[in-house]
Amino acid sequence: MEELVGEILLRLPPDEPEHLFRAALVCKPWLRILCDAAFLRRYRAFHGAPPLLGLLQRNMVIQGDPSPRFVSTTSMPDFPHPGSDGQRTRPLDCRHGRVLIQMLEDETMDLLIWDPVTGDRHGLLEPRVEWLIYSAAVICAADGCDHLDCHGGPFRVVFIGTPEWENTITASVYSSETGAWSAPVSFDQSSEAFVKHMRDGNAATHCYTPYLQPRRGVVIGDQIYFTIRMGNAIVKYDWGKNGLSMIDPPIAKVFHIALMAMEDSSLGFACIQNGSLYTWSRKVDSEGAVEWAIGRVIELEKMIPVAKPCDGPYVVGSAEGAGVIFISSGATLFMIKLNSGQVKKVDEAVDMKDVLGVGVYFSVLPYMSFYTPGMVLCLVPCLLSGIFLYSFSKFALC
Repeated sequence: MEELVGEILLRLPPDEPEHLFRAALVCKPWLRILCDAAFLRRYRAFHGAPPLLGLLQRNMVIQGDPSPRFVSTTSMPDFPHPGSDGQRTRPLDCRHGRVLIQMLEDETMDLLIWDPVTGDRHGLLEPRVEWLIYSAAVICAADGCDHLDCHGGPFRVVFIGTPEWENTITASVYSSETGAWSAPVSFDQSSEAFVKHMRDGNAATHCYTPYLQPRRGVVIGDQIYFTIRMGNAIVKYDWGKNGLSMIDPPIAKVFHIALMAMEDSSLGFACIQNGSLYTWSRKVDSEGAVEWAIGRVIELEKMIPVAKPCDGPYVVGSAEGAGVIFISSGATLFMIKLNSGQVKKVDEAVDMKDVLGVGVYFSVLPYMSFYTPGMVLCLVPCLLSGIFLYSFSKFALC
């Protein structure tokens, strides 16, 4: 009957990991199944994409830094945030099982790559550029990885932003395999799109600076995409070629947009207009012609409550591979599934400076990973530190 039990356990939902932990407590044969490497591979392949386990938040620069807290979106316990000991931190990205955190008061490192599930930490120094405003991303660099369950192994960190003394965008990428940052690359006069963007910006403001939006970027293949504040201009950085290029957005005169990766691996764009959520995808035909195609349109008026007209709603992020858009309505954060239109409240601040930090939501950083007994039992350091035992007992009592 062990094969039949395995088939049943295979279907336990990964976004409710407490069921797997309770099953592991039933008996030794069930625990053996859930700890088997072959079962864990089948489990990840069967469910197709890592579940959303929690989130952090990135604030606008003028709002300050949010409280150092990992907010769980399941019944699992919150992972202990590296900044919970009083250190000033700034979350920059969550991707491929890792969290990228800027350490603002640490003399030994500028950036921390943290794996909440394994507890693994890796510190490094920033690229030596005087940044005015910036964003960053952490990316799994393992050859052939399907990114269903990234833990350990090589990684890259992309750092991109507006330098303090230059009107351009600069990017550099760190490789854990070489232990070094690539030579910084910037837009110059050879980029016609960027030259036009600067010319339009100066015509409108007389003294224009291309501020990179400090939002979470979107990774598709070997490229990562961010936006510039004016007109939602999209910046693409290809770390394989160490090159920058610009893309016109489907709509310019809107605020609070989010880039996203679509199911067909095309670049997506989401925003809210007149109370409805609009999505676009960037299509490239066989001859290389590019156009933005309108996708889903979802009316939000009766789905998301708005306490005040100035509270939104507005888009603050997406979860790659999960078909999820995050929407803020003042101090309340909602998650909407694009395929079903299902809306779920995932967090709410008691006041404007509570829960996730100073101010309202600006950019949500979703943490996606499988969390299974078999995975945690293999982590001897976590066992020794008591993290696993705490998690196991917490799940058993839920």
